[in-house]
Amino acid sequence: MDFTEDQIHRYARHILLREVGGEGQQTLLRSKVLVIGAGGLGSPLLLYLAAAGVGTIGVVDDDVVDLSNLQRQIIHGTADVGRLKVDSAVAAIRDINPDVTLVPHQMRFDVSNAMELVSQYDLVADGSDNFATRFLVNDACFFAHKTLVSGAILRFDGQVATFKPHAHAAGEQPGPCYRCIFREPPPEGQVPSCAQAGVLGALCGMIGSMQASEVLKELMGIGESLSGSLLICDGLNTTFRKIKVKRDPGCPVCGDQPTIRDLSVHDQP
Repeated sequence: MDFTEDQIHRYARHILLREVGGEGQQTLLRSKVLVIGAGGLGSPLLLYLAAAGVGTIGVVDDDVVDLSNLQRQIIHGTADVGRLKVDSAVAAIRDINPDVTLVPHQMRFDVSNAMELVSQYDLVADGSDNFATRFLVNDACFFAHKTLVSGAILRFDGQVATFKPHAHAAGEQPGPCYRCIFREPPPEGQVPSCAQAGVLGALCGMIGSMQASEVLKELMGIGESLSGSLLICDGLNTTFRKIKVKRDPGCPVCGDQPTIRDLSVHDQP
């Protein structure tokens, strides 16, 4: 595909990068990414993916904008309070980059739609705020053979990881999935939510932006993948730790003898 004059100007700083260039930018324009959630993590994710020129971005969210969201969910404004988050996100993306098609999925990501949604995109970025969704996203991505870039935040802490257990180089072992690190969701009430414990708004921007960077790298196949690592951020003390994580042969999803073979497990109470 050829660039228009406007696109050459818009993406000039990308095209100048030896690792990206015109070919990498064209790859982004042809790519499709699904973002789960238009909240604290989804906001910077959506904004930076759109600014970068990712051609098609799907966003899944069934919520409406609340005044309490605006401390961190920067894709929405005061005038959007009461508006569907997917509609607010569409308007913001349209204003940032007309090259991008934002596909709103006004629904909750659940077992009834997970595989259909994930299968439509090249890569999935999870910005959800609950364990049930995180585990479902992981499992759906594994069964659909899609790379997952995951982020999580609480109070002053955040983490980012890339999971692609379906993909590995010749002679190498596949990387871990989310369940290799966190086998099952914690008992209800054991880990507080952001609504219960709070979260530093700017930390959402940090973690969501890191997710966006990892998504772009995966789409273009550049740099070192986070697959096989867990990046942990302590925002209060401004420290980062990168922990190596291996695939667990006993993982119920991607292990040698999986016990979870489809998403029906998520229908169980």
